[in-house]
Amino acid sequence: MNIVVTGTRGIPDIMGGVETHCEELFPRLATKGHNITIVRRTSYVKDNLNEWKGVKLINIKCPKKKYLEAIVHTFKAINLAKRIRADIVHIHATGPAILVPYAKLRRMKVVFTHHGPDYDRAKWGKLAKQILKLGERMGCMFADKVIVISDVIKELIAQKYGRTKGVELIYNGVPAPNHCNDDDYFQLLGIEKKKYIFAMGRFVPEKNLHHIIEAFNRIEKQEYKLVLAGDSDFDDDYSRKLKKTAKEKGIILTGFIKGRKLQSLLTHSKCFVLASSHEGLPIALLEAMSYELPIIVSDIPANLAVGLNQECYFTCGNIQELAAKLKTQLNEKNHSYSYNMEKYDWNTIAEKVNQVYNSIK
Repeated sequence: MNIVVTGTRGIPDIMGGVETHCEELFPRLATKGHNITIVRRTSYVKDNLNEWKGVKLINIKCPKKKYLEAIVHTFKAINLAKRIRADIVHIHATGPAILVPYAKLRRMKVVFTHHGPDYDRAKWGKLAKQILKLGERMGCMFADKVIVISDVIKELIAQKYGRTKGVELIYNGVPAPNHCNDDDYFQLLGIEKKKYIFAMGRFVPEKNLHHIIEAFNRIEKQEYKLVLAGDSDFDDDYSRKLKKTAKEKGIILTGFIKGRKLQSLLTHSKCFVLASSHEGLPIALLEAMSYELPIIVSDIPANLAVGLNQECYFTCGNIQELAAKLKTQLNEKNHSYSYNMEKYDWNTIAEKVNQVYNSIK
């Protein structure tokens, strides 16, 4: 099949959960005989690739403005898909899904992957939230197939739109861990193995990285440090304040990292923290689980659905409780934890998506 993918900024090595999802999934689908084309947003691309791991890459210019870029990019990608006679347009996320009816009007088959209710994110204003809700509705009502990445999202769209037919639950995945040592990188950061708390994510309000910083500063840290990996897509008041506070408090900011640097940080962390108020099914959490790290995570539905032990959770937004959890973890002896990762295997996930494609007539 000829598949065109939109709703992502692009691959490879572009920050974001949807981007990581696409980077893992679509090369695997390319090996199953599909002709996969991912349409990238030019402003995020830092390479000259036309193909990557069997996936064709096409760049489209669109305004790098958070209220416009997704809709303009998706519109252009659908038109491209029509020109190259795509069998399926695969649209990711609720914002781009507002154009599912447009793709259907152009007589195209559409798969919509719902990565979570984006309208719950703190960065969006009232009008943007309404548009995102409309996108969710359009995707759930008009797509030929809807893929949801968690049980929480599946229940959500059944309750809101009554859609249960043509809805497939296919989880986010995580690759096998690569335990490694990048001693030069650790020396550059000024950290020691098992002597730091690790968190990662985009620098946006709903990730609550500022809560982690505040909680960390409330405890007796001794020789421990806090390492935050990630950055912002758009430099705004929140991201600027977060970076300023982090530097003032001696928090280590790595920027956006992947590969060996990230793998080394996951390998040797004392514990992993995720304080989000909104998630779909967080790949960052799954990565930490795959490295068998002690985990402290907010008790939002998406995180609770992962099914960790109760002591791993804290009340979202409760900084005092988070600080207490951090203090307890720092006083624990170093040991690994075993999590059941079977349903998060990318090869299994790719085969399930392949079945969705093949079911569309």
